[in-house]
Amino acid sequence: MLKIVSIILLLLVLAVIVVLVIAINKPDNFRVQRSLAIKAPPEKIFPHLNDLHVWQGWSPYEKKDPAMKRTLSGAPAGKGAIYEWEGNNNVGQGRMEILEATPASRVVIKLDFIKPIEGHNTAEFTLVPQGEVTNVTWAMYGPAPLINKVMSTFFDLDKMIGDDFAVGLANLKAMAEK
Repeated sequence: MLKIVSIILLLLVLAVIVVLVIAINKPDNFRVQRSLAIKAPPEKIFPHLNDLHVWQGWSPYEKKDPAMKRTLSGAPAGKGAIYEWEGNNNVGQGRMEILEATPASRVVIKLDFIKPIEGHNTAEFTLVPQGEVTNVTWAMYGPAPLINKVMSTFFDLDKMIGDDFAVGLANLKAMAEK
């Protein structure tokens, strides 16, 4: 019996070592992005991104926890606007602040997650007009600490986050094309 327990423990230690070796060899930074063509000029789309007060109308995270507590402060829109949230396990707790807002072109947000896992990233929206459509890209990027690397060994973080971005962009498209 003791030999079986020893073999099981050895296998568990080897599995942990393999996961850590895989995780350590992953990139030190990550980037997730999705894009969508919206049949509207950038000037019509930009206010939905630049004013955190209207994110409830299109953000996929708002629908994941309708009872989420929200605090908006700072500037009313654009640079300096702040949105803090605390919600269920689907949305966690965090804070975002618009660092840069280039009208009808780009919004850059400092994104700080507090729970369930602390993280400090950047979210960026870019709007590129092409004829009758505007290509809108939603990206999130930042450092990939070891815990993120280990998690990405078991979960496809690009798909998890990217799927949310795709839903949000589809909601934004529906609003902007009205």
